[in-house]
Amino acid sequence: MLRWALIFLAIAVIAALLGLGGVADFAMFLAYGAGILFLVFLVLHLIRGKTPV
Repeated sequence: MLRWALIFLAIAVIAALLGLGGVADFAMFLAYGAGILFLVFLVLHLIRGKTPV
């Protein structure tokens, strides 16, 4: 999940630099969602001691 968050963040930055506001907004939305999922899975992993999936 962290890898996807970083990939979408990079896409958002590149799209913003190119002036593609809609693409940048959507990529940032996806990066935020992947980051939140990463944090949830990390907390579950730390609590349970194993992968939550």
